[in-house]
Amino acid sequence: MRAAARFAAAAAAALLLLAGAKARAVPAVDEVTLARPEGPRHYLRAGPSEGRHPLVILLHGHGGTAKQLLGRERSAAPLSSWLAIAEREDLVVAAPDGLNGADGRPGWNDCRADADNNPRSDDVGFIGALVDRELASGADPARVYVIGMSNGGMMAFRLAIELAPRLAAFAAVSASMAADSRCAAPRQPLSALVISGTADPVVPWAGGPVKVLSSKSRGAVIPVEQAVQRWRELAGLPAAPQVQELPHRDPNDPTRATRLLWGGNPAGVQVELMRIEGGGHVEPSASQRLGRLYLSFVGPQNADFETAEEAWAFFRPKRAPGRGAN
Repeated sequence: MRAAARFAAAAAAALLLLAGAKARAVPAVDEVTLARPEGPRHYLRAGPSEGRHPLVILLHGHGGTAKQLLGRERSAAPLSSWLAIAEREDLVVAAPDGLNGADGRPGWNDCRADADNNPRSDDVGFIGALVDRELASGADPARVYVIGMSNGGMMAFRLAIELAPRLAAFAAVSASMAADSRCAAPRQPLSALVISGTADPVVPWAGGPVKVLSSKSRGAVIPVEQAVQRWRELAGLPAAPQVQELPHRDPNDPTRATRLLWGGNPAGVQVELMRIEGGGHVEPSASQRLGRLYLSFVGPQNADFETAEEAWAFFRPKRAPGRGAN
């Protein structure tokens, strides 16, 4: 019942998004610069500047940017829906920029020891400094969340390991954990949302090499279900999940979305896998549809739910233990 109620709330919010996306005001987006040992680092910030508020950190994929993630460079950016959520829910979204790796494209220093093109920057330190800056500006220390796409999702896994005491929950989209990892194993239970397609041609559902249009190695990952299992077992959650097939919105959509949820208390530690049967390397969205040419490379885009709304419904009731509350 709780899972069904959460879906109903997320679906209602998504319908509002579809009905009023063009008319709804979104918060102004400002650029913030932080001095770091590797040089100045930048992030885009939207939301209130005063009062206690949640903080959601958005991480772009390899080759992406904060502007692209927030829909400022391309017409369709599924995670740009976070701007409308920030306005509606009075929260701050922060989208940092990764540094260029060996291939000259921006990305993140995630846990993959065999990803040759990843930058070698201290991205954990950078995100920690971003959190410090936002806490000083009024963010709620009990309500800090991270969501990332692709390379950004793999960086979210690393942050969940190394910044776990400071986070209330994290989400990884089209991502898995490193097979050859430079990171320690997770030690602290943390609520985790994983959204992944079974036909992802870039980050394979069954694990293996990450495949992109490059001759350079992008490393390898473990199976998505194995990554989910690690966080479930760490949290001591039962093996059997609640299973819910989401209503199918578009008869022309070849994908299907199923939610698998471990943990019955939304305010406690939960692990959720949103399995997109036949889905590709792309964020599900009904309102932000990507073009056919792009989808011919990354695979089908599911339209049964909004990724940002699903993540916010998962994040919203969760608090980091021992961090105070709003």
